[in-house]
Amino acid sequence: MPGRHITDQQVTRYMQSRKDGYMQATAAARAGFSESMARRLDKSPILPSQRDRVRRYRTRPDPFAEVWHQELVPMLQAMPGLRATTLLEELQRRHPGRFSDRLLRSLQRRVSHWRATEGPERELIFRQEHPPGRQALSDFTDGTGLGVTVAGEPFPHLLYHFWLAYSGWQYVKAICGGESFTALTEGLQEALWQLGGVPREHRTDRLSAAYRNLAAEDDEAKGYRAFCEHYGMTPTRNNAGVAHENGSVEAAHGHLRKTLDEALSLRGSRCFADLAAYQTFLAETIARKNAQRRQAVAVELDVLGRLPRHRTTDFSCLTVTVTRFGTINVRGVLYTVPSRLVGCRLKVHVYDDRLVCYLGATPTFSVERRYFRRNGPRQRVVDYRHLTGSLLKKPQAFRHSVFREALFPRPAFRRAWEVLDQRLAPRKACRVYVGLLHLAATHACEARLAEHLEAVLAAGDLPDLETARAAVAPVPPQMPMLVVPLPDVAAYDELLLTPAVSAEAAP
Repeated sequence: MPGRHITDQQVTRYMQSRKDGYMQATAAARAGFSESMARRLDKSPILPSQRDRVRRYRTRPDPFAEVWHQELVPMLQAMPGLRATTLLEELQRRHPGRFSDRLLRSLQRRVSHWRATEGPERELIFRQEHPPGRQALSDFTDGTGLGVTVAGEPFPHLLYHFWLAYSGWQYVKAICGGESFTALTEGLQEALWQLGGVPREHRTDRLSAAYRNLAAEDDEAKGYRAFCEHYGMTPTRNNAGVAHENGSVEAAHGHLRKTLDEALSLRGSRCFADLAAYQTFLAETIARKNAQRRQAVAVELDVLGRLPRHRTTDFSCLTVTVTRFGTINVRGVLYTVPSRLVGCRLKVHVYDDRLVCYLGATPTFSVERRYFRRNGPRQRVVDYRHLTGSLLKKPQAFRHSVFREALFPRPAFRRAWEVLDQRLAPRKACRVYVGLLHLAATHACEARLAEHLEAVLAAGDLPDLETARAAVAPVPPQMPMLVVPLPDVAAYDELLLTPAVSAEAAP
């Protein structure tokens, strides 16, 4: 038909009709084009898709002819990354009213053609072969966008992601802090023991947790190298600013976040009671993904190295002194400790989610770890159980203590204090409330005491220490009264007076 290009199918049908014996005009009519087109096809039977359709002439004047070589090319040679939008804005600044915004698309095509024909060489990405058992990769990705809440609070966190390059076996762990040495080594060590083997090479990007230069007494870079030596792995890293060199795990981050987001949607809730419940959810989700790769994993397990006989250090060590206030400072966060440790030097094992404190070789206590926030309020981890013994001797110190807000373990305790402060004399109010705290600490009855206080306050009564102790404190065990009757002495007299029977008289 006039005005429309013929297709390969039309030409093929025309040529077949001619082979079948049809006349030129009839074959052209069967194919759906003119007889003049049939004559041209008979002279040059080439399919339309095989013809060179590149137009070699312009249909309108080049609007950039005068400025292309004089102005635009020098700018592109000096700064090859300049966008066409920036170039057009510069031309509009130099030549007001001459170049309109409608020329942007033309300039974009011109710049694209220049880059392809005259521009600088571009960096290539070389796909790699990954033989079984050779390489494992580790990286961190942001998990905050998943919208997870823990104990009713938003949970900003990272996800540590371990990935085997050949089989795609993976391990994921929620990280409370940043990309730290402890987060890397804890996650990597747990991944290796779950996997049951050791790859020859472990690759990361340029993690400061693994490669930064620190002081000799706290050189975590040396700790990472020692960690890899313990497992017989060779540590490698990307070149600076070249993220695609860690491509196997980088590409998997998007799939991981999408998988977890869909799993959370199917779960029906993104709320978890505690961090352990969230970690269990991650483990179950990843286990289902790993089950789909069991054949490739089986191949890789045959060539992985053997695990060592024991695990190695996956924490940082600090030495701190307990102040006279019963506190220690660990990486910008204040923690209370049992008062009996005042003046002692403690060795602290710093994990991603907890601190374990040792006095010599004896573990003394463990506490959940908090993280320093550069622009936020100072972080404090206060356990009222550490303070109640001293407060009981100095109850008036409670009223103006800097830790007072942390000495309300539950909302019921705060309401009880407010009522006591309103209805009792200041000194007595402090004594009663500190006594209640001491009761909860010594008898481990915080929940039951909170329920008792809520019932007392709901009835409009005043909390009382003795009443609370009778209601929630366990009854002290009592020794049973055992009565042992004394034997009659006369029975022994009869036994002594009875003549002995001789052996000869015995039957």
